[in-house]
Amino acid sequence: MSRYFSEFSLVELQSTFYKLPMVKTAEKWRSQASEGFEFTLKAWQGITHPPESPTWKRSGLSKGELKDYGNFNPSKKVFEAWDRTLEIAKSLRARIIVFQTPPSFNPSPKNIDNMKKFFKEIDRGGKILAWEPRGEWLEKKSVTRSLLEKFELTHVVDPFWDQPLTTGVYYFRLHGLGKRYNYSYEYSLEDLKKLKNLIEGLKSAEEVYVLFNNKKMLDSAKLFASLL
Repeated sequence: MSRYFSEFSLVELQSTFYKLPMVKTAEKWRSQASEGFEFTLKAWQGITHPPESPTWKRSGLSKGELKDYGNFNPSKKVFEAWDRTLEIAKSLRARIIVFQTPPSFNPSPKNIDNMKKFFKEIDRGGKILAWEPRGEWLEKKSVTRSLLEKFELTHVVDPFWDQPLTTGVYYFRLHGLGKRYNYSYEYSLEDLKKLKNLIEGLKSAEEVYVLFNNKKMLDSAKLFASLL
């Protein structure tokens, strides 16, 4: 952690998606980082991923305990999952919380209704809420755009694959090339020069977050930072 904090000014926490830490743990992480260091985090999967998702294997919960979680289900459990996620975000003084939904969470009337009820009900705690949809949403751009605008969400995309449908704060998560989710991909210098040019062409950008989600993320992030 100390090495990371010395080399970078931002981290997106993945561990919060699988299992939320204790508040005192989050507070310790925050205290070990410099004042200007920024944490972002993925919302706990209890909000977004249904019980049949394989990601729950790392949660430590039994099958019976998973009932009513996921798909933005407006249940007591999901709202509690949000409250706990927000508590950790506040402990980290995180500005952005990312909701990543699985391909199984498609643009069905039921799922759209769940989102409406969820985002209407929750206390956002002054945070920027960002959404990375997967699956059918990537093709049904008009539906996706309408929900992003309605709920004032930042659209999370991989800019090598998709155009962001929101402006202002841009949040990019890079998953590799060759196929949409190619975590073993190592970005070349030419790839990252293209990324730099793409970002510089965003006329409406207030801020741009760039997060690498590949096995060589350390090398990719350092190489991209050197170009900036």
